Amino acid sequence: MARIETPKRIRGTQDIFGEEQRRFAQVLDTFERVRRLYCFQRVDIPVFEATGVFARSMGETSDVVSKEMYSFEDRGGDSLTLRPEFTAGIARAYITEGWQQYAPLKLVTAGPVFRYERPQKGRFRQFHQVDAEIIGAPEPAADVELLVLADQLLHELGIHEGVTLQLNTLGDAATRDAWRTALVAHFEAHREALSEDSQLRLDKNPMRILDSKDPRDRPIADSAPDIDAYLTEEAASFFKAVTDGLDAAGVAWTRNSRLVRGLDYYRHTAFEFVTDRLGAQGTVLAGGRYDGLIGSLGGPETPGVGWAAGVERLAMLIAEPARETVDIAVVAEADEFALAAIALVAKLRRAGFSAEAVVTGSPRKRYDKALKSDPAHTIALSRRDGQVHVGERSLHAPPHPDQFSVIVDSVTATLS
Repeated sequence: MARIETPKRIRGTQDIFGEEQRRFAQVLDTFERVRRLYCFQRVDIPVFEATGVFARSMGETSDVVSKEMYSFEDRGGDSLTLRPEFTAGIARAYITEGWQQYAPLKLVTAGPVFRYERPQKGRFRQFHQVDAEIIGAPEPAADVELLVLADQLLHELGIHEGVTLQLNTLGDAATRDAWRTALVAHFEAHREALSEDSQLRLDKNPMRILDSKDPRDRPIADSAPDIDAYLTEEAASFFKAVTDGLDAAGVAWTRNSRLVRGLDYYRHTAFEFVTDRLGAQGTVLAGGRYDGLIGSLGGPETPGVGWAAGVERLAMLIAEPARETVDIAVVAEADEFALAAIALVAKLRRAGFSAEAVVTGSPRKRYDKALKSDPAHTIALSRRDGQVHVGERSLHAPPHPDQFSVIVDSVTATLS
């Protein structure tokens, strides 16, 4: 008989279990709690979209579109792509589902995203993000709202220490056009000294040279013209309103004038929350204003601002969560009490207690088996001297003692 080959986990994916799963769940639970405080609605969108949704929103020449997307042709001949991020899909839904009538919309979502890149610590090919967006609000107050939400999420996760909010403005369209022209002139004068990647960016996406990590590019990028010299009065006022709002909300920030977004539909605020605790992968949450995105997808011109954060990276930073506890373990120390134990556990669970029934294995070892789950309380059903015996023992603080006693007494009465 031929040996059956054991299937392997696909490179860049993960099976999340045990402590990792507890960390993962704590990030999502905290995100859900905080989004309720800020009155954001939950939305869920498809895991795959038409390839054009991402190609148009992220730019045909971007690394994500040209190198990292999982795209395939389905049986109907359509080109589909597993989502590499959330914003484009939400923008598509805003257009196709008629959500304009509900604007401004405050939305959050969470789930898996997919990028074909080299796996490393905190980076996978299938990974997970939490995402927050405000669509249809042109005011700087929307940017402030999202940034304060992000800041509170990090505080509630207990990872705000050592995390810095880096903030920049990309200005309005007029600012961006003037700054881009100045950047191209500056980089053209140093074209031969730039790295090969930055020479390509100069022709397609010159702003991205500013955040190049290549040592050859850094002196040239650092001496490039600053955006502040090209800010219109309206753009400067917008950025001041954002920083004043953050100051009023007690959110610390620092200016990073080299923080950019390469695509033309980005406007005004760009930001990243950065830590030094993850090595080279220091960004834990990032976003910006994308007032031109929905229009570039064929929808009405609609302002938008949003951010996303990697669940895996956030989970790496939080303290180890406590294991889930068992309120009550019910032990049938004789087989004749197995059904009674099952009945008692069912009543306890319906009343809101976490409970386990131990009704299998050697009767003499069942109680020890129950203790392995470290329950707060145990109930042992047995027969002693010919009489039914219900033994109770609190190992920690007993859960809801009055309600608990009523349930135990009712089951005990049926056994007597």
